[in-house]
Amino acid sequence: MIATPQTYQQIERAIRRVAENFPVGRDAVLTDIHLQVKPSSGELLAYDDNDEELTRVVVEQWIEAQDDDFYEEAASQLCHCLEQMRDSTIEQMTVMHPFSFTLVDEDGETLRDLYLVDDDTVILNTTLLEGLDEELDQFLNDLLK
Repeated sequence: MIATPQTYQQIERAIRRVAENFPVGRDAVLTDIHLQVKPSSGELLAYDDNDEELTRVVVEQWIEAQDDDFYEEAASQLCHCLEQMRDSTIEQMTVMHPFSFTLVDEDGETLRDLYLVDDDTVILNTTLLEGLDEELDQFLNDLLK
């Protein structure tokens, strides 16, 4: 499923609505943002740690999605939007660090961490770190030879 510009606009609208719940000038809160996608209805829902709904947006391309890798594709699209909105929206939210955006299933179980931030450290995509140990071990072995 290749995302359309409209899909990205709808996801960005949802993220902006989430950010509106944490405006500049308000006391910072301690919470994570949990994003849930529903392929049957195309809904993207956002919740805080208290399971209070922050926003709900329909992503038309996701309606009745039948792809086997739907959640992986949706996560990739969400990560892309979070990365694009990092400086203009995400970093302006009054949420105490560390916080994260996570993709959750309908039971609230985490499927994937999408965005993690802790002061000076930001991880936008955990797959970037996959295989790092093996690469470092190989580098050290090559260096010692």
